[in-house]
Amino acid sequence: MSESPNKLVRFWQELKRRKTGKVIVAYAATAFILLQLAEILTPALLLPAWTTRLVTLILIIGFPIAVIFSWIFDITPEGIKKTQSLEKSDNKAPVTKTTLRRIIISNIIIASLIIVVGILAYPKIFRQDALGKLRSSGERISVAVMPFQNMTGDTTWNIRQVWIQDILINSLSNSVELRIRQVENIYNLVKNQGIVNYASISRIVASTIAQKLDANVFIYGNIKLAGNILQLSAQLIDSKTEDVFKSFQIEGNYKQEKIFQLIDSLSTEIKNFLIISKLKQGHSPESPSFITTNSPEAFRCFLNGRLSYYNQDYPAARNMFFQALAIDSNINIALTLISTSYMNEGLYDQAKKWCQQAYKKREQMPIIMNLLTNWLFANNFETPYKEIIFLRDIIEIDDQMPTVHYLLGYAYSGLGQYDKAIPEYEKSLEICKTLDIRPRWIYSYIYLGRAYHKAGQYKKEKEVYNEATKEFPDNPVLIYQQAVLALSEGDVRKGNEYIEEFISISKGNPESVSEITSNISENFSSDAAIASNMAEIYSEANILDNGEKYYRQALSLEPDNPLRLNNLAWFLINKDRNINEGLELVRKALDLSPDNFEYLNTQGWGMFKQKKYSEALNILQKSWDLRLKNAIYDHEAYLHLEAAKKAVAAVR
Repeated sequence: MSESPNKLVRFWQELKRRKTGKVIVAYAATAFILLQLAEILTPALLLPAWTTRLVTLILIIGFPIAVIFSWIFDITPEGIKKTQSLEKSDNKAPVTKTTLRRIIISNIIIASLIIVVGILAYPKIFRQDALGKLRSSGERISVAVMPFQNMTGDTTWNIRQVWIQDILINSLSNSVELRIRQVENIYNLVKNQGIVNYASISRIVASTIAQKLDANVFIYGNIKLAGNILQLSAQLIDSKTEDVFKSFQIEGNYKQEKIFQLIDSLSTEIKNFLIISKLKQGHSPESPSFITTNSPEAFRCFLNGRLSYYNQDYPAARNMFFQALAIDSNINIALTLISTSYMNEGLYDQAKKWCQQAYKKREQMPIIMNLLTNWLFANNFETPYKEIIFLRDIIEIDDQMPTVHYLLGYAYSGLGQYDKAIPEYEKSLEICKTLDIRPRWIYSYIYLGRAYHKAGQYKKEKEVYNEATKEFPDNPVLIYQQAVLALSEGDVRKGNEYIEEFISISKGNPESVSEITSNISENFSSDAAIASNMAEIYSEANILDNGEKYYRQALSLEPDNPLRLNNLAWFLINKDRNINEGLELVRKALDLSPDNFEYLNTQGWGMFKQKKYSEALNILQKSWDLRLKNAIYDHEAYLHLEAAKKAVAAVR
């Protein structure tokens, strides 16, 4: 029993004498540093994905060799010699100054290695804790996916930079535990940086974009192609510190049909890293990732169409979307954009047709696109109340989408709930300002201004128009609203200046005022159209005598135009100025266009005001049925119908 401790002491003395312990510590520290270098340099130098695994394997094999070598041999000034036994070494001379100096140097080297390891290891431990805190906080981790950088040397792969980005966004969006920033915001911010070639997006720029998007982390990746081997590399990076949480590499034989499998594998690895297993418990398996297309050419057409759509060139956008669908009919997002492009032009029949096609495929779409398709269906066939539900659901997933807040504000405005509409319009502009992007269209300002006007907040209305002037100078729709505001405040001189400017632009560029009125086919440069718009300005400013004057002037210029007849008729009836004349005018309009739901609504409302409730109900019901068939829900028309129903019920 007494010999065992002596053997242990003797073994420990041998380890110290042969410096094996120091070798183990030095080897482990050096190996850790080499592994960190391999992890950093592999994606940077476009090395194969197995490089890090190879380095790890070599280091594992080298470890026992280094330990055995340190036990058997010793490094001396005379070279490498076999280590003598303990008995022989005891008879040696005492340690010299040279030997002591070598011992001190070796200790300093080992200590330095340990310090380097500590410096490298501490941020990793800290990052894991930070990410763990995000996971356990109950909040979704927000992620921004940057366009992948084309490192293949082949410019034909440039299209795949945003292709892979789009697919990753769609795939990750299916996870309820993550908030994925959408491609539109990322695209706008990249564009604002003046970046044309995505390969020039540095980590600093990507970090800035991610922070503007209020994303916790961002995905920064590249594409490499070596022969028939395709490699996708990505890093998950802290948006604030730019520290790398994790690097990912996926590679495989390059075949067109295999690309999406590689992207799907990359997406799965990222999700598995971000979402701990306990968050998955109790959840059903996620639906398969939404794949935009297998065709680069189809995707190229889609991207070009989306760019035209953002620029409000809807015919050009549809042309590209049609080409994309002809190549691949499964590009479902193109269906929704075709529908909304027709909707924005007032072509409701076509808008509904394409909406229905998109709606049939909604289950194949990623979650946000699915909800947007449901919103689109509600917009075409249901009520703003349903629209609000779906838009709210989208905001729960990603609250940094200015367009969604704008649409929500528009839905509330359609219901006359301006107190709820105003914060949503404001939030839309606030996000644009935070992201340093220009609102896509003037109506982001116009509808907020109109909501302020309805709420009597003229000061805020003026401020938002002044802000809009910086982004959209000489815009006729904006000038129209400024004229209404000035006249409403009693500033006749300023109002007249705006009116003169509006008339000048209308004559010089009639297409620019095409959305002021709902009649898309109207010739906006005609004297009658200009007079009609002036009538609208005075009517909205509640200067009714001038409003009537210009409505009559427009009708006198085009006496057989049913639109002019109805405009004056509606004004006379709705403002209670001359209901009998209004009804006579709208009858003439209906003789020219018998099934026009707007004209029927005017007639029904006039009959209601004359207390002819049964006749009014029949006409308003016919108008409503035609409206739902040929256009979309209108809350004011709905209220007219409901008022007639209640009046008839009360009489009975």
